[in-house]
Amino acid sequence: MNIQTKPNDLAAFWMPFSANRQFKKAPRLFVEAKGVHYVTDDGRRVLDGTSGLWCVNAGHCRPKIVEAIRKQAETLDFAGTFQMGHTRAFELADRLTAIAPKGFEHVFFTNSGSESVETALKMAIAYHRAKGNAAKVRLIGRERGYHGVNFGGTSVGGIGGNRKMFGTLVGGVDHLRHTHDLSRNAYARGEPEHGAELADELERLVALHDASTIAAVIVEPVACSTGVLIPPKGYLKRLEAICRKHDILLIADEVITAFGRLGTPFAAEYFDISPDLITTAKAITNGTIPMGAVFVKSHIHDAFMNGPEWMIDFFHGYTYSGHPMACAASIGTLDTFADEGLLTRAAELAPYWEERMHALKGLPHVIDIRNIGLIGAVEFEPDPAQPGKRAFDRFVQAFEQGLLVRQTGDIIALSPPLIITKDEIDQLFDIFAKVLKTAN
Repeated sequence: MNIQTKPNDLAAFWMPFSANRQFKKAPRLFVEAKGVHYVTDDGRRVLDGTSGLWCVNAGHCRPKIVEAIRKQAETLDFAGTFQMGHTRAFELADRLTAIAPKGFEHVFFTNSGSESVETALKMAIAYHRAKGNAAKVRLIGRERGYHGVNFGGTSVGGIGGNRKMFGTLVGGVDHLRHTHDLSRNAYARGEPEHGAELADELERLVALHDASTIAAVIVEPVACSTGVLIPPKGYLKRLEAICRKHDILLIADEVITAFGRLGTPFAAEYFDISPDLITTAKAITNGTIPMGAVFVKSHIHDAFMNGPEWMIDFFHGYTYSGHPMACAASIGTLDTFADEGLLTRAAELAPYWEERMHALKGLPHVIDIRNIGLIGAVEFEPDPAQPGKRAFDRFVQAFEQGLLVRQTGDIIALSPPLIITKDEIDQLFDIFAKVLKTAN
């Protein structure tokens, strides 16, 4: 056994979704956070332009959340939810359904967005079986979609780099084409004008596979992880109508867009759609403790409630589903959201955010700018010899200048905490514009 520790040796931690060798040569380390800023290990303040990892919607180290976690830790540290329960889980479920879109009266707790997706996919297949449609097992995702990293989520996801190393993944999965169309929609403000007809791709897949075999379609209302691909006007409503026509469940993956990111509590409300299942995580605890939740409509929940009362009705769950600490953190988060009106604040800031986003047009190598709610993306002309390098270099330089952004391929994404002020938005874009002007 190696009992010696090396506090400054970074080798032991194999970092997720990271260029490990590059990072460990020039580490970017945080030691503190407060409000909309991080503090690095060398004492620099860094403006958080990504809400941590799309999750710290209320800003960092908020008092009500911190206190809720502290009190829970000294009161009830753990209680399982298999055939038992604790009051916090039921309290939180009531609080969440109270702010959910109409028709969502149940939640199933998970520990991450990836687990929420796996849960929703299994629910969809099991629901059809419970209704007597056991042949409906096929799942439809979308190119460039991101639905976490477990086998089901990777299978319905459509980002090539996330899929190519893991073989054939889960069978019975097909994909809609993505909606990104620079030739018609470059520099669109909000929802692009062109592309609603791309939803009709689902009719082609129905004709190919037959509706009797298709259980569910899963899409992100806004495909954020792949670079903020915003749905064309009418696209999601058209997709929903096709799902209804063919008795296919529609799963809205709102792991990023839920809890105020677009200026409404959920993106389903922003786009005026009514999916059957909504997956969430990230901001549900403001990023403090891992947690996720699947929001479920009553007709799906009730389909599982027809067997003997003493029998398990859904053979699925996690040891930490509805963990007391996570529930406390989420309740503190919901209190903070309510106190400060954060579930709708992005709607107030969105016009100012949009103007500052699009003022970057014309800077070197910028070929598109996209925005919706308090989300934005800048896409760069790719360097064929070094794909992704142009955006990665700007990500590193932004950090060195005191700004955290998110790089994905040749795109930089932005999504600051919902507490950000207009002055802080100015600071963010002043730093970012300087980086774009001076970067190679």
